[in-house]
Amino acid sequence: MRLSELPAVHQILEQLSDLAPRFPHSLLVDEARAALARARALLASDPAADPGDLAQQTRDRVLAWERPSLRRVINATGVVLHTNLGRAPLHGDGYSNLEYDLRAGRRGKRDIHAGHLLERLLNAPAIVVNNNAAAVYLALNELAAGAEVIVSRGELIEIGDGFRIPDIMVRSGAILREVGTTNRTRIEDYSNAITERTRLLMIVHPSNFRIQGFTAKPTRQEIVELGRRRGIPVYEDLGSGCLADLKPFGIDEPRAQQSLADGVQIVSFSGDKLLGGPQAGILAGEASFVERLRRNPMFRALRVDKLILTKLEQTLRATLLERWDDIPALRMIRLDPAHLRARAEALAQALGGTVVEGESVIGGGSTPEQTLPAWLVVLPVPNPTATAERLRHADPPVIARIENDNLLLDPRTILPSEEQDLIAAVRAAVVVS
Repeated sequence: MRLSELPAVHQILEQLSDLAPRFPHSLLVDEARAALARARALLASDPAADPGDLAQQTRDRVLAWERPSLRRVINATGVVLHTNLGRAPLHGDGYSNLEYDLRAGRRGKRDIHAGHLLERLLNAPAIVVNNNAAAVYLALNELAAGAEVIVSRGELIEIGDGFRIPDIMVRSGAILREVGTTNRTRIEDYSNAITERTRLLMIVHPSNFRIQGFTAKPTRQEIVELGRRRGIPVYEDLGSGCLADLKPFGIDEPRAQQSLADGVQIVSFSGDKLLGGPQAGILAGEASFVERLRRNPMFRALRVDKLILTKLEQTLRATLLERWDDIPALRMIRLDPAHLRARAEALAQALGGTVVEGESVIGGGSTPEQTLPAWLVVLPVPNPTATAERLRHADPPVIARIENDNLLLDPRTILPSEEQDLIAAVRAAVVVS
């Protein structure tokens, strides 16, 4: 086959029309282009070669993204605590291929189950640790222990439970070099602070606060360009970790894909915030840096277990396939206001309440000063505080919110399957009042 005889992308896609309802168009196009690229490379090296059925190859690759990597396996070896099969089997789940390569028939790496999905989403290799604080620690310990890390004073943040970026930097062995002021930092501040001891330029996304007014900060691209000129890598801690585009729903958060595309060498972010998965810390970036992080002895101490990897793999697969309803947090963020109003009105009718316009928030140290439009149920109770307390002691407990001396229910975060239990709990609490 000659190069000129290869099909066009649209011709391959025409043969995959049955997949269109199940998979994102962008994924189908990407895999068709990848099949063509492999065929061109093959024919360039051997013009007589047969590249095969490109449509079938594309189909196989697309369908492979739908199949779980971490799977239940039957352990017939007689080894009870089999290291490669997840050690102790869990009740109801048994063994898994946690650290076993089923294709090669030998020991594998546990982070491959989430790693191949992260690499496809981010176009960069990645590893997973147990939370984002661990990710920050590992990055600084490996890349800058005993040396200086330059960071803006306006980004020396504190998140929940007193966790402070400067404290984790000290524990990692890196030396903090603050530049600029709380509200204004310029690219010249970074440049002037660089010495022979500088190992990293660090950017910290202030995911849980905003500074407004007389402010200034260099762009990510400016810091990356400075690092490129001076031969110093750039590390960005994105905190809440957004992979999906949430701008259509009023949420403007930086995406990890864009940071890496802008030239940042290493990024870190959480798995259980805007990614919508389990608690985890994700580190991704240039292969040489990720491999260094993987070889660091602390990586084993900070790695995640099979339960986390199972849930993280499910979340990442749903993200790749754009099956947003399979990710509860993203489903809630994306809910249509008209749908929420209808649910609020149904709940209000069942509970004798009223419906008012309001706001939902993302929370979790993410998207400060960004809210979602909501329809709220106002419960007619004389003592909102006492009723809220009784609701907390219901079975199951109900956590409501009090605003302007009103007891409110927000349907956005109430699962449809929970509504009958909610109605029963509220009726019982209101009767007592």
